[in-house]
Amino acid sequence: MIKEAFGKGYTIEEALELACKEIGVEPEKAEYEIIREPKEKKFGIFGGSPAEVRAFINVTPSMAASEYVEKILKCMGLDDIELDVKEEEENTAEINLTGDDVGFVIGRRGETLDALQYLAGLVANHVDNQYYRITINTGNYREKREETLERLGKKLAIKAIKTGKNVSLEPMNPYERRIIHTAVQQVNGAISYSEGEDLDRHVIIAPDPKNPVKPRRNYRDKRRDGSKGSYGGKSGRRGGGQGGYKRTPYKETFERKPYQNRYNKPTDDEMITTPSSTLSQRSPIEKAGLPLFSKIEKKIDDDQ
Repeated sequence: MIKEAFGKGYTIEEALELACKEIGVEPEKAEYEIIREPKEKKFGIFGGSPAEVRAFINVTPSMAASEYVEKILKCMGLDDIELDVKEEEENTAEINLTGDDVGFVIGRRGETLDALQYLAGLVANHVDNQYYRITINTGNYREKREETLERLGKKLAIKAIKTGKNVSLEPMNPYERRIIHTAVQQVNGAISYSEGEDLDRHVIIAPDPKNPVKPRRNYRDKRRDGSKGSYGGKSGRRGGGQGGYKRTPYKETFERKPYQNRYNKPTDDEMITTPSSTLSQRSPIEKAGLPLFSKIEKKIDDDQ
């Protein structure tokens, strides 16, 4: 797309400067043609005409986008931010922002930067009426954000597999949703899809019904779950019932008496080689002076 402007002045240089100012570029960056040469007045009074110049530039989509971004930043009061435009691939360009107040442009979780990028992309697409991708970056923010989203996607995918429940993320733009989908695909047993429309569109991470993966559970998981182990659930020894594991007061944990563990019972060989006297250390109990293991008979008086 060609952007042009006309300027008039007493000299050609003056006319060119006025035309380039209207375009928004420096005179050395624009091409121009002289429409009319200046004419001096006769006797300083009669006739004469100013010079007229046509200045024009070939506007590329990236140039139009950068000019738009620069205007927006000035309206926000950010005059010290510099723009560096880099043409990457075909129909793709990156605008890198540098400056002291660049953090203000990023916004909360990059929302301001994303909105500015979206509007700049619309301006670029209207130049030649074809798709042109504009990316606005600052201080490698996009790379750091991408790493964060990748870790989040994998973490939530593992959570969905363990719990067997779907996990819903907050609304994201198409670029960030694509990062989440790619990260979830790397986790075996999890899938992801998008729901909602417009600004409410978000990602759902769920267990893959076609490729179920049973998570590995350790002893602690079984105990807390309450379905197995000796500390909870319906079959538990100490918790019992629906209540599960019942905590022991802190003080009692140090006053609990040792008990005979069932795993410390003697083996069959020990039962044979060990004298029976050592297997039972219980002492006889004496009561009321009665002989042990004797028959109690009724006393018969001599008078009867």
